[in-house]
Amino acid sequence: MIAQNMPTKFTPLQLELLKLFGREVSQEDLIAIKDMIGKYFLDKLQQKADSSVKEKGYTQQDFDSWLNDPSQ
Repeated sequence: MIAQNMPTKFTPLQLELLKLFGREVSQEDLIAIKDMIGKYFLDKLQQKADSSVKEKGYTQQDFDSWLNDPSQ
């Protein structure tokens, strides 16, 4: 049960989304927006992963070795 006197705090992202969806949006647009948001976060994750791989000096050979290690 949700406490009725407890104020809800929204993040800036949530507030922007509430503004956006305060208007009528077609199902097609909703799907496109969800896809764009998903791609945005996928790109950010890929950038962080690439940065980490570069920072640690991992190579494709390292990944192949880990994938083919029978003890894993």
